[in-house]
Amino acid sequence: MQDVLIIGCGIIGAAAAFELSRYQLRVTILEKENDVADGTTKANSAILHAGYDPLPGSLMARLNVRGVELAKELCQRLDVPYQACGSFVLAFTPEECAALETLKARGVANGVPGLAILTGDEARRMEPNLSDQVMAALFAPTAAICSPWEYCLALAETAVQNGAELHLETMVTGMEKQEDHWLVHTTKGDFAARYIINAAGVSADLVHDMALPHSFTIRPSRGEYYLLDKAEGRRVKRTIFQCPNKDGKGVLVSPTVHGNLIVGPNACPVVGDDTSTTADGLEFVRSTALKSVPSIAFGQSIRNFAGVRAHAVGGDDFILQETDGFVDAAGICSPGLSAAPAIAEYLVELLQKAGMVLEKKQTFVCERRRTRFKELPPEGRAALVQQNPSFGRVICRCETVTEGEILEALHSPIPPRSVDAVKRRINAGMGRCQGGFCGPRVVEILARELGLRPEQIQQDKNGTWLLCGETKGGRADV
Repeated sequence: MQDVLIIGCGIIGAAAAFELSRYQLRVTILEKENDVADGTTKANSAILHAGYDPLPGSLMARLNVRGVELAKELCQRLDVPYQACGSFVLAFTPEECAALETLKARGVANGVPGLAILTGDEARRMEPNLSDQVMAALFAPTAAICSPWEYCLALAETAVQNGAELHLETMVTGMEKQEDHWLVHTTKGDFAARYIINAAGVSADLVHDMALPHSFTIRPSRGEYYLLDKAEGRRVKRTIFQCPNKDGKGVLVSPTVHGNLIVGPNACPVVGDDTSTTADGLEFVRSTALKSVPSIAFGQSIRNFAGVRAHAVGGDDFILQETDGFVDAAGICSPGLSAAPAIAEYLVELLQKAGMVLEKKQTFVCERRRTRFKELPPEGRAALVQQNPSFGRVICRCETVTEGEILEALHSPIPPRSVDAVKRRINAGMGRCQGGFCGPRVVEILARELGLRPEQIQQDKNGTWLLCGETKGGRADV
């Protein structure tokens, strides 16, 4: 019997598991994919929003500001790439200049510190590549960027280190209320738990309906992106937004913590988890971004991708509610990444109000470190290679990732099972060639270390096979 069963291990499920692992509780996480952070969490803008956009008094407003405060310390303690870069919201017309005043007043009401409205010239002095058409900008110094998948992984790994159980490739198929607990049916058997947290992202309404009468509908929205090479990584120093509209915060231009430039997203309603990219969608992103920063060299694009966000129909706030020990964390669109640790705190409050007894652990671990070979000084690299020669074999040339780092990931609390899972942990394949050089070598290492054949190694989710069959020489065909 579990105390709490969490359905979904994106950023919200991972944050909830992390927060609950502080207490003397039996916590289990169920994730339908073969890795954590394999949905919305891996395909978003990676922005930690300052908190001026949500309506004052909303859960979004309260939890956004609190979440950004928590994220700074968490990323430091859990060794997650983080950069306090600040953000601009640009105005191109007198009407949009008035909208900046509204956003600033909203931010002040929400408790966002340091907000200031700059003239176009003042903004261009800070960001010389901004358009000459910019009339004003709202500056939010507390906005930041992070590595969202590593943030999620770090929270989940820490939860596991503190006793939480993680079950991958475990899809929930139904559930029923027993006398004093829930019985959850999955593709890998049944689980019993006194409390349930529904953090199933775009499937949160379907999971809710397995337990309780229908009360909300999730309508997925796809956002498409450009990821540009590091040659464009210094085009801007801050995250650049345009004035938000009915479709969200709009197309942004932002540096990433890995030194690239990210541009996007658009907003397109889709059915299910449709992460395809389209010519029309990418053209919209490109042309809209050029309005903010006309000099972006889109010829430096190294990857296009899309992520799906979980919008609740008719709702403009997070759905965080408890009924009979079943807790929904649904409709977590932007600023969900920003608010995640604060959402987790709120979920624990809901569980406590529902009767869950909380007793803090005396041995809670809240530290994590991983080796980043390319960031070490020369003497540090030499010492590491002498200690472990596998760190002297560079597997990914673009990002200078070594075999030692892959082996370290494979012996972590949540080891990778696919090529992209390795990429999310240590950046192998994240560079200019997008795995063209290192991909086969990563497959070789995964197969060797996991005791599998190369044709059993997948690119990412189940079914994304890279190889099939064998030649006469015993090598798998592409």
